[in-house]
Amino acid sequence: MLQTAQQRLKDYRPTRLDGHYPRAAVLMPIIHHETPTLLLTRRNARLSSHAGQVAFPGGKLDEEDESLEACALRESFEEIGLPAGKVRLLGQLSERFSANGMIVTPFVGLIEPEVQFTPNPDEIDTIFEVELARLMTDPRQHTDVIYDDETCWYVPSYTILEHTLWGLSAMMVVELLNVAFHVDIGLDRYPETSTLRHLPPRPSRRRSS
Repeated sequence: MLQTAQQRLKDYRPTRLDGHYPRAAVLMPIIHHETPTLLLTRRNARLSSHAGQVAFPGGKLDEEDESLEACALRESFEEIGLPAGKVRLLGQLSERFSANGMIVTPFVGLIEPEVQFTPNPDEIDTIFEVELARLMTDPRQHTDVIYDDETCWYVPSYTILEHTLWGLSAMMVVELLNVAFHVDIGLDRYPETSTLRHLPPRPSRRRSS
């Protein structure tokens, strides 16, 4: 399962975004169990940004970061205690704009099951895993309609245990499933069997001339 996925990620050419926007990077850790899982976190409810949301470990690019990959690995160590040396990077997914106007670059990494994680209580409330096989069935509870400038995205919302995976993180999951495992979940088409929830349009990024 993962061998084919690794080659697909290696060959993939993700979308890159231009513009003078702040940059961030996240790590999408796949745990190499017999039935592979995807690691997720729930952010501390007291944080000033994205409080209480389900997300991947990551954060804003700092001056000391040599690259976006280094940023994702540094933030993963700071947030969940994951040493960079325990991560085998498999590839990059498409860059996406976050709701607060940052360009976020996701990296997919493979981690062995014996690695232990320690959440930083100042940033992370919970670390949990979900089987990739479950996500491949697209077990969405509803679909969020997200308007981003002139683009309309149909983004699945998943309930995992008591957690809700939605928004930007869900978009990254969909791309991972489509690219690495050839699952056909469309972000650009109306899912006829799903209830829709229309979210307020995001602020425009277009600059006036």
